Amino acid sequence: MLMGLWHHKTDEQDEFDQNVSPYDDKQAHAETVVVDNEAGIAVTHGGTRHDALDMHRVGKQQQLRVWGNQIAVLEDVMIDWYQRNFRFLSILGFTCTLMSTWEGIIASSTFGLIDGGLAGMIWIYIGTTVGFLAVVASMADMASMAPTSGGQYHWVSEFAPQRYQKFLSYIVGWLSALGWQSGTGSSSYLAGTMIQAILVFCYPEYNPTRWQGSLFMIAMVLVATFFNTWGASQLPTLEGVILVLHIFGFFAILIPLWVLAPRNSATEVFTSFSNGGGWPSMGTAVIIGQIVPIFCFVGPDAATHMAEEIKDASIIVPRCMIWTAVLNATLGLIILITYCFCITDLQGALNSPTGALGYPYISVFYGATNSKGGTVAMTSILIALLLCCCISILATASRQTFAFARDNGLPFSPFFSKVSSAAGLEIPLNAVLGSLSITIILALINIGSTAAFNCIVSLLVSSLFTSYFISISCILLKRLKGEPLPPSRWSLGSLAIPLNIFALAYIFFAFIMSFFPIYATVTTLNMNWAVLIYSVVMIFAISIYFLYGRNIYEGPVVKVRQSVMQ
Repeated sequence: MLMGLWHHKTDEQDEFDQNVSPYDDKQAHAETVVVDNEAGIAVTHGGTRHDALDMHRVGKQQQLRVWGNQIAVLEDVMIDWYQRNFRFLSILGFTCTLMSTWEGIIASSTFGLIDGGLAGMIWIYIGTTVGFLAVVASMADMASMAPTSGGQYHWVSEFAPQRYQKFLSYIVGWLSALGWQSGTGSSSYLAGTMIQAILVFCYPEYNPTRWQGSLFMIAMVLVATFFNTWGASQLPTLEGVILVLHIFGFFAILIPLWVLAPRNSATEVFTSFSNGGGWPSMGTAVIIGQIVPIFCFVGPDAATHMAEEIKDASIIVPRCMIWTAVLNATLGLIILITYCFCITDLQGALNSPTGALGYPYISVFYGATNSKGGTVAMTSILIALLLCCCISILATASRQTFAFARDNGLPFSPFFSKVSSAAGLEIPLNAVLGSLSITIILALINIGSTAAFNCIVSLLVSSLFTSYFISISCILLKRLKGEPLPPSRWSLGSLAIPLNIFALAYIFFAFIMSFFPIYATVTTLNMNWAVLIYSVVMIFAISIYFLYGRNIYEGPVVKVRQSVMQ
């Protein structure tokens, strides 16, 4: 009965089962080669034997992106035919547009222009780039060892001291899940309210309201949901196209600014600082203004959460993380310097009608092109790319939710870990729809209070920074103790310990500074309530653990096959 589905192992495959190194660089792409008959591993359709061995080592079954429903069982071996749709270029497009560094630098420049000014934005961006590269490299190292959708909470569960594995992994899982949910809200809010800014620019009599901004925000996330459900089969192709748009859109904005815009002098751009927030010193103002580049760099772990849908993930994911950081950092620096050269009237841009909404760059675009049509076209490019960013963040948020629920980390875990069919592919549909629902709730909160909304979405930085800090700390401690680590195909080698230490120092510093308000004189409206929201989330996560989680959550480490590590 099973003859149509089963391929007998050859002698050569038997020899492979016994002798192959899990990380031999020679690829075996046979679609149903059994790697370990006792454990029931198979090289999956569209994947490699490294993918199969990685999933086997971490004790997970391939669940996402099923191509067909063929299942064969023979001698307690289950073989599924799965599709890992993402390749290097498609996942690079995914992560580059998710981070949206050059787009975010322009879109969120208000805070940096107030605290730091032209020169402050440039120099703090360079410092942030150096710090984040160390963070990305440290996480890429772990991603090669354990390329799973769980990401940080899995790494903590596997690398933390045994006594603290369960608790720390649970807390990191909650922080990562909530952080990515707030990221979906943040990206859709930016794209939606930019539409309002365009309306203000074109129709001065238009009076933007919060409820209209919320409707635009909901529209953005609904489009993102469509591409993550019914359009899921085309998502890898779309991400490759988006990478092209990410690069060509960059030049579509850069060239008009270079050719048409009036320019500041180099002295003005690189030495003119601003302390619009009224801080005791210029240095303090510049440091507080780093929230802009931090926001534009956060999310380098996104590729990890898509790892179970990436072919040859243990090498593609870390490479993609590094290339994303380098490419986005380069594009971001070029556009930032160009942007600063074009801001000939800083206060005029900040006080313009669109500047009052938080988007002074529209005034700068108009000053360069002297054309409403050209300004709208340039701004529309940013809106389109931020919508693409929302698509990628929603995918990441849903995979993080799915993975954590798969390990019983969430209430209603069976519901959120369910994999359903959409457009011929198996995706975590309930997790996607759950992420959509949370974003809609955030949009409704924005109707009542934009300040409350901003407080909640600030979790994107603080929650993810905490997950980065804990996961890197755990692997650093393991290295310092000389304990064995899983094999990896991408490694930091002798630089691992110094880079881990530097990454931790940077995260700690940036984490503390991210809680500071923009203005030294604080009111209830301009106060940065992120520290309060973060504290509430931490108390909530700890309480849920002791009341509920510790009884059912074991952590991914209990499924890790230690024999494969040796």
